[in-house]
Amino acid sequence: MTEIHPKLAAVTERITERSRPTREAYLMRIRALRQQGRVERDQLGCSNLAHGYAAMPKTIKIEMLKHNIPNLGMITAYNDMVSAHQPFAEFPAWIKDEAQKHGATAQVAGGTPAMCDGITQGYEGMELSLFSRDVIAMSTAIGLSHQMFDGALFFGVCDKIVPGLVMGALSCGHIPGIFVPAGPMTSGIGNKEKARTRQLFAEGKVGRDALLESEMGSYHSPGTCTFYGTANSNQMMMEMMGLHLPAAAFFNPYTPMREALTRHAVAHLAESIKNQTAKPIGEMLNEKSFVNAVIGLMATGGSTNHTMHLVAMARTAGIILNWDDFDEISSIVPLLIRVYPNGQADVNHFAATGGLPFVIRELRNNGLLHDDVETVVGYGMEVYTKEPFLIDGKLEWRDAVAESRNEDILRPFSRPFSPDGGLRLMKGNIGRGVIKVSAVKDSQRVIEAPAIVFNDQKEVLAAFERGELERDFVCVVRFQGPRANGMPELHKLTPPLAILLDRGFKVALVTDGRMSGASGKVPASIHMSPEALLGGGIGKIRTGDLIRFDSVTGELTALVDEKEWAARETPEHDLSNNHYGVGRELFAGFRSITGSAETGAVSLGGSFT
Repeated sequence: MTEIHPKLAAVTERITERSRPTREAYLMRIRALRQQGRVERDQLGCSNLAHGYAAMPKTIKIEMLKHNIPNLGMITAYNDMVSAHQPFAEFPAWIKDEAQKHGATAQVAGGTPAMCDGITQGYEGMELSLFSRDVIAMSTAIGLSHQMFDGALFFGVCDKIVPGLVMGALSCGHIPGIFVPAGPMTSGIGNKEKARTRQLFAEGKVGRDALLESEMGSYHSPGTCTFYGTANSNQMMMEMMGLHLPAAAFFNPYTPMREALTRHAVAHLAESIKNQTAKPIGEMLNEKSFVNAVIGLMATGGSTNHTMHLVAMARTAGIILNWDDFDEISSIVPLLIRVYPNGQADVNHFAATGGLPFVIRELRNNGLLHDDVETVVGYGMEVYTKEPFLIDGKLEWRDAVAESRNEDILRPFSRPFSPDGGLRLMKGNIGRGVIKVSAVKDSQRVIEAPAIVFNDQKEVLAAFERGELERDFVCVVRFQGPRANGMPELHKLTPPLAILLDRGFKVALVTDGRMSGASGKVPASIHMSPEALLGGGIGKIRTGDLIRFDSVTGELTALVDEKEWAARETPEHDLSNNHYGVGRELFAGFRSITGSAETGAVSLGGSFT
């Protein structure tokens, strides 16, 4: 293990000092809830317990009456519409069976919603997506609030689900927990072919039937979508934070390995609770755990959504991250993988070349990973440099491959794709935002061009159809922040803007909305804070203003006279159409109190730092 990089040490120390008061207050709260030497349910009255036992088979009731038998709660995001979550249907039966084998009992404590951004993309339901994270956090807390559980297993994969589960778990951080993934679907048609068909459709060169056939060839079976978006970035982070079994993320569902890993997770949790080595999740995850997640995000070119989700998750544990921390860590962490949209491979190809154990070993051996952390399997990250094999029905972890099987996908620390990470901070008089640069060509990272201002992504698509965007320009899409309309993802902008890039125009996007893990080759400064509705600089931009967009230096400036800029106000914009329909009216309270993107866009009120 190499000595930690001095800049990484300095950033971590700064986070620790900044967080000291809130972290200490959090730890004091969760420690007050611990039931020393007792099972959690011992604190409940007889009538309360009878309600908790009522639905259990008689043989399980007999076990639950014993004061030394841990009871494990399951929080599940199962539904059979979202492909990534459909495999969770089988998990409760496996877990109950395995718990009994290891002297424990298990109950499904509760469920959470799990919506799919891929289904709602470009439609009204997308405006509920970000807020669903906070609903999931609350649902998780409700499930665990019965105080029947000595540990918990959390089933989730996709964009908002895992961050919401972590936030909910940390709100009950006095008990241990483990996250249990379902795995990616098998590989479908190539990402290059999928992207080509999308672009041909946007240009009117193929019809809807060809597009649908292509999409269904890509998203074709149970499991997580195989591109490296927010869902698979979630899985990476769970390993970097030590919340998964080592290398559990990227085995396909409905395989013997997936069942073996799921059963091992419950066996390990049950045994560690019984022998009192299990660490409460709120104590286990500390400042260094979250810094490791940021490092993983940079080394893998992960989702921009996590510049919000990691901030929100950390704040639930009293730890305060900001975008300066992300930017500084990005400057020292090399990019080690290329998976679509940063390359042509998918996560199955990445796992086959060496996967996360290889990445973790390379970072750990070069002083760019905190090793002095607790994980669900013990102390330190060395075990996460190993991958599991199923030998004669038993799991066995072995060292990661010594060399990448394909350096077009995965590279060692000595030969990275880029010397720095996939994200950086953009700032200037327009505000503060983030950009994912790992898929942007060097020739397109700097642009100085006039702005064209829109208030909705549909306006951009209409202007493209009319042929009005055949020029160099900066596309400004405002009133897309969490207060305005829930901060939807704006993926429908990618095909037309990519077409304009391919036609030789210089194009960039500036928005207070999201693009997430599918951010691709179009340079995009997103999550602009403050958002337009709260008086952010993005609301002052007028069509024709010259914009300097420099993702090399991080400058994002409207080249407008300072006095004129100061005198400008954000124009009124009618958002009433965004506040009703498909449940949006139920989230008015969320919109009214949510914080900025940089503080995690949390809508859970004053209980967070």
